Amino acid sequence: MLPSGMQGAYARFDRHQSLIEIKIMESLKTIDHFHALQRRLLSSRDPVIPTLIISAGTCGQASGANDLIRIAKREILGKKLTGKVRLRITGCHGFCEMEPSVLVEPRRTFYPKVNPKDMARIVEAVTTYSIVEEFLFVDETTGNKIEKKEEIPFFKSQVRTLLGLNEKVDPIRIYNYIEHGGYQALATVLSRGDSGWVVDEMKASGLRGRGGAGFPTGLKWEMLARQSNGYGKILICNGDEGDPGAYMDRSLLEGNPHSIIEGMIIGGFGTGANEGILYVRNEYPLAIKHLVIALRQAYQLGLLGSNILGTGFSFDLRLVRGAGAFVCGEETALIKSIEGKMGEPVQRPPFPVQKGLFGKPTLINNVETWANVPMIMNQGAQNFKKVGTEQNTGTKIFSLVGKVKNTGFIEVPMGISLREVVHTIGGGPSGKAAIKAVQTGGPSGGCIPISRFDLTIDYESLKTAGSIMGSGGMIVMDERTCMVDVAKYFMNFLKEESCGKCFTCRKGTQRMYELLDDITAGRAVRETLDLLEELSNTVKDTTLCGLGQTAPNPVLSTLRYFRQEYLDHIEHRRCPAGVCKDLITYSINEKCTGCQLCLKTCSFGAIRGEKKGIHQIDREKCIRCGACRDVCKFDAIEIK
Repeated sequence: MLPSGMQGAYARFDRHQSLIEIKIMESLKTIDHFHALQRRLLSSRDPVIPTLIISAGTCGQASGANDLIRIAKREILGKKLTGKVRLRITGCHGFCEMEPSVLVEPRRTFYPKVNPKDMARIVEAVTTYSIVEEFLFVDETTGNKIEKKEEIPFFKSQVRTLLGLNEKVDPIRIYNYIEHGGYQALATVLSRGDSGWVVDEMKASGLRGRGGAGFPTGLKWEMLARQSNGYGKILICNGDEGDPGAYMDRSLLEGNPHSIIEGMIIGGFGTGANEGILYVRNEYPLAIKHLVIALRQAYQLGLLGSNILGTGFSFDLRLVRGAGAFVCGEETALIKSIEGKMGEPVQRPPFPVQKGLFGKPTLINNVETWANVPMIMNQGAQNFKKVGTEQNTGTKIFSLVGKVKNTGFIEVPMGISLREVVHTIGGGPSGKAAIKAVQTGGPSGGCIPISRFDLTIDYESLKTAGSIMGSGGMIVMDERTCMVDVAKYFMNFLKEESCGKCFTCRKGTQRMYELLDDITAGRAVRETLDLLEELSNTVKDTTLCGLGQTAPNPVLSTLRYFRQEYLDHIEHRRCPAGVCKDLITYSINEKCTGCQLCLKTCSFGAIRGEKKGIHQIDREKCIRCGACRDVCKFDAIEIK
């Protein structure tokens, strides 16, 4: 707890940061009033004043960003730098591996993995317009220090049209968003007063739904616009991001909630809907907090509610918290959840755009899709199409995780190759083992081997390769990853998340998991593979919703590309990656130098030996955890 005097100083600091907001907080009655507000905000900004930008999304806060914020405030107040140095607290910038980080504008100096004790030196350097070289990012390939954020390999190959705003906007300050072009697209749309033009622009942009299936967004909007408005129409933002290793939607909601809100208001005008719902999983407390604040601010300014900007158009938005069921990512199950019923899919047709939430025509797009809408309206459909490919326009956000050096969430043009993402942006393998495969599309996606890394990232190419785009999860695996174990892991997840409505999904995923468990435990026979493949295809062809239809993908893709690993498990009773404990034993070879690092690491006393002598492993005590292998610097631990 801070002393009361210091708490008061911090409160004064925050009041100074938002002084312009306090002075001009008002309900905007017309579009002209909105443009006047824009001019006042822009005239109050001095781009020359240095600004400390601290990334404080969930990953940043978990890594210590709040300590950096506290120290930065203390230094600015204590040294009477208010007005000379600015502090901006933002959502995640994407380079999660380097959190907590600090970016300095306008110089664009990037400091990764900042230690709180070093924050005061960074503030001091900003006041003298200098840099602290020892804190800069170091390129492991060249050994060179890199100052500018855009020159760091992780950022250099990205096209950050959506994520670029995360570093410019404080998510809880609506005026900050407006200052950087926020709600200008809405003002433009309302000025034109032509809902048909909005739908035509969306169709012309070629934007496809970023939630997984890739359905043309403009076509879906047109379908809703044609529905009768007798009982009202509803828009839904699907923020139920349940894929393990995926956090793109969370980062957008935390870092720039107003972009999603603005996109939905524009969508309401274009389709004739007057009501919207933001469906966000309850496990995202920071995203929910920022959304609640953003909604309140938008209502206070008159950008939500009745007669928006005096145009006669009305639109209301509310937040609904999801309980975290993976199946609720499927749109009909999501609708049931909002209605207060069990989240399980229903047969289509009728489709939600015909009969959806509470029987009303309903349109559902995911977070990233809605965030693209203001950008399309601002720059025009034809300019939007310049990025990406003819059939896959724009950019796509991915979470890049796993056995890769540079983890984080990235934004790249559609059509980029897997190789460029993994090796150029991701920096290649994180350890000694070579990269083996990448899994795209979450639990329902497939595993693509390194031999196919020249594959372009688009909906059709990934589907042909036996995977899917999904919402954007991308997990990199190396030679120490067992592909049978990977399939087993995802099948365990999917069988637990199945709603159980379809017999083939409920029992099929369970039986598929059991067969995979038999293979990893050495209980399987050659015929097991035939049964597993037949069962996978049956589940794929006979289930009701996307969960069951795509659940076999991890199995079918690993069987397609890594069948020999399955055969090694079955015929030779060995796991080549050294993961499946029932099929491996550890031993120490003559490369052992007797450094005793493995002996000290083993918690079960399974390793014995004298210093500088070759050690031995007691197989009765060994639990095959692999800790000794991980710490050995001489490749002396073998798997048999």
